[in-house]
Amino acid sequence: MTLRVLLACAVLALCVGCDRLPGRPRPDSRPLRPSQVTDFATLYDQNCAGCHGRPGEPGAAVALADPVYLAFADDATLRSFTARGGPSAAMPAFARSAGGSLTDQQIELLVAGLRTRFARPDALRAATPPPYARPPGDAARGALVYAARCAECHGPTGSGGERGGSIVDGSYLGLISDQGLRTAVVVGRPVLGMPDWRGDAGDRPLSAEEVGDVVGWLIAHRPELPGQPYPAPATRSHDDG
Repeated sequence: MTLRVLLACAVLALCVGCDRLPGRPRPDSRPLRPSQVTDFATLYDQNCAGCHGRPGEPGAAVALADPVYLAFADDATLRSFTARGGPSAAMPAFARSAGGSLTDQQIELLVAGLRTRFARPDALRAATPPPYARPPGDAARGALVYAARCAECHGPTGSGGERGGSIVDGSYLGLISDQGLRTAVVVGRPVLGMPDWRGDAGDRPLSAEEVGDVVGWLIAHRPELPGQPYPAPATRSHDDG
């Protein structure tokens, strides 16, 4: 056998066994492309947890792992918000068709995973929540609802109390949508100690009208220019000294 044939055989052997070369990653350890990820925990951690928090940990936005929220929002709502984003700039679109990074299959996996892992059939204890979407109600009536049901935690004016922070802060109201406010009133923030629409003991539910009215009261505090909630300092005149 000539030297040329021997060299050719050696090269062929290396090519056939290249996956077993020292330092070469195994096929099952090679990283997946983002579009190939199908593990719910990975998808949630990479795309949702930063804003919505992890189970038992509060996030800036409503908790997706909350059984009450999952009973309030149906699959079509979850799918739509994930794909196209929310009405405010705080919730981006994740679907590739809308400029995001997730495939339709990955969005379906997220919605199904939320239901499988966190939904509970007894989450509402036979109670019927207010409708998911409805126009804001009357701000004047909402002030009365707020005083009776919210002021104890958030203070008489909504600017904060011993048990809750400000809910009339201009920056907060400039970022959250009307539907986001409605969702917060109905679902609450259980990780932060805020009850849902049924109240602390679960026996004093707000009516659908009361929910809409208190949302209307909150909207009335939103600055006209979101992102610039605080008025500019008054210009001093020459007479001011």
